[in-house]
Amino acid sequence: MKLSARNLLQGKVVKIIKGAVNSEVTIELPGGQKLVSIITNASVTALGLKKGREAYAVIKASSIMVAVDE
Repeated sequence: MKLSARNLLQGKVVKIIKGAVNSEVTIELPGGQKLVSIITNASVTALGLKKGREAYAVIKASSIMVAVDE
């Protein structure tokens, strides 16, 4: 797999909540952090996603905002 994205995080699918059109997919990283992504139900099927399957969170953004508490 070759990607232009800078952030590629491997983890395990721990939850999939299917909606009418989209699904909420939660991936747990090795350190215990969890990432949640909204993808189409068609993508869940095409990728063969299911609870317990290894998957990658691929993050590509043209800008990242940074904030601090005052």
